[in-house]
Amino acid sequence: MIRAGILSGMVALAGCSDGMPAHRLPTTDAAPQRIVSINPCVDAILMEIADPRQIAGISHYSHDPRASSISMAEARHYVAVSGNAEDVIHARPDLVISGPHVSIQTLAALKRLGIPLMQLTVPESIAESKSQIDAIAVRIGRTAQGRQLNRRIDAAVAHAARHDGPLVPALIWQSSGLVPGKNTLADELMTRAGFRNLSGDLGLKQWDRLPLEGLLMQPPQLLLAGMANMGAGDGDANRMLSHPALKMAGTRIRIADYPSSLLHCGGPVIIRAMARLAAVRSGLKGGDS
Repeated sequence: MIRAGILSGMVALAGCSDGMPAHRLPTTDAAPQRIVSINPCVDAILMEIADPRQIAGISHYSHDPRASSISMAEARHYVAVSGNAEDVIHARPDLVISGPHVSIQTLAALKRLGIPLMQLTVPESIAESKSQIDAIAVRIGRTAQGRQLNRRIDAAVAHAARHDGPLVPALIWQSSGLVPGKNTLADELMTRAGFRNLSGDLGLKQWDRLPLEGLLMQPPQLLLAGMANMGAGDGDANRMLSHPALKMAGTRIRIADYPSSLLHCGGPVIIRAMARLAAVRSGLKGGDS
């Protein structure tokens, strides 16, 4: 009841503040002036293509170094907004951009106030990610900046694709056991950079978990391992990285660091991911990873 009362009050305030509307609906001729992102992957894109003055708020995840896809220095320039209706409305947006999941209460509040919502799916390929960048750029009136970002992504992918020899059998494995399988963005990035994703050989699904025991029974030639850092309980999961059995398997498995911050988003994160994969691929020749 208290929560509903607060929301009702904020809705009323959003409708009239000092005699002026608290949000300005964008027209076909005007780009949004108060963009609120409630998705950390969208945050990363906005950092690259939006005018900073357009950004009225970013996802609260981006203020958490364990979950952010942008630097803390960048994140601290912007208000952190959770996905709940009160937070979003308080930021007075004229456009909200989110991932595929938005609470029913937030959807209802945005609809009632006539605030546009742009929902994006999780991209499963480079092409899908670039298409999303184009769509966001057009929507916020920054088409040229979107094209520029996509050109940088193309250049990073092309650079990483310059490798010799056959594909190296490899597996991306977070210490929570999370493994990206076929038909994922991570799978395409691996292939472009010269690796063969072994998840299918292990019978894993598109996104699946592989326990340490299963990993050691069928060890890959290369393990791209990163610490799980997206939620509670990760401390226990991360002990798997320092497990004695995994250390002993170091003679059979080449282990390279692949941070989980490179695993969950497309957009400009693709550039960093391809740079890391290219460095690992190159290091296999020199004995470093």
